[in-house]
Amino acid sequence: MAGAGVKLLNKRIRSVRNTQQITKAMKMVAASKLQRSQGRMLAARPYSRKLTELMQQLAGQADIGHPLFEVRHVQNRLFVIITSDKGLCGSYNTNLLKLAHKAVDASIAGGTPTAIYAVGRKGADYFRKRGYTMYHAHTDFAGDMSADRGKMVGDRCVEAFTGGSFDEVRVIYAQFQSTMTQRPVDLPLLPIAPEAAAPGAAAQKEKDYIWEPSQAELFGVLLPLYLRNRVFMTLSEAFTSEHAARMTSMNAATENAGEMIGALTLQRNRERQAAITSELLDIVGGANGL
Repeated sequence: MAGAGVKLLNKRIRSVRNTQQITKAMKMVAASKLQRSQGRMLAARPYSRKLTELMQQLAGQADIGHPLFEVRHVQNRLFVIITSDKGLCGSYNTNLLKLAHKAVDASIAGGTPTAIYAVGRKGADYFRKRGYTMYHAHTDFAGDMSADRGKMVGDRCVEAFTGGSFDEVRVIYAQFQSTMTQRPVDLPLLPIAPEAAAPGAAAQKEKDYIWEPSQAELFGVLLPLYLRNRVFMTLSEAFTSEHAARMTSMNAATENAGEMIGALTLQRNRERQAAITSELLDIVGGANGL
């Protein structure tokens, strides 16, 4: 029986060691993707901040009649929910979907017809299974961000808003704060509200701008650019958060597997030692009997 116990423990140790190799490989892949995604995000931040600052300054001086600034009575609401396509990233999707589910239910409970624009297979499957109205879904991004994908999502949001299908568009995603911390947030995307500018924008409103070309032409170019950039940065932060969460989760799984291997090895050695001791006692007892 002792031999059978040792064989079973050896089998479990081999199984856990194989799992550990898989989680270690996944951690290394996630770390590589995180480094690349975080590099792109940090490189784009100065441009994004400057463009946002410019928009805030100009919006304070302009008499804006652009459709993206049109504040309407909300009769239909669209939630852009960004999750991952794959799992094994800890509580990343769970925390996002918990916030999204609460926000969507609150919108519906308030009497506003609400639809879901899902970026990520996990979010799309979650809301489809529960019978929510789906506007559109992307399930093939695989956590890889590009300018074309940001433009695609941004253009669909603009089309949904300016076409009158929805009076408000909100986005729910995970803000990247650090490798260990990703915070789910629910933020408005459309209409663009100039009054939601940065706190220091009040001093900028005193500046007298000379508009060349006209305000309408200038905002006609800047607003779509600003919105596409904002969507790009949102997706970049979401995907960077996903890779960070997966790397952290796989690192924890690898360490747990190592601890389990140590515990099983100790147990196996004790079993083996007990078997050897039992056999020695049998030999000594037989010798004494002779």
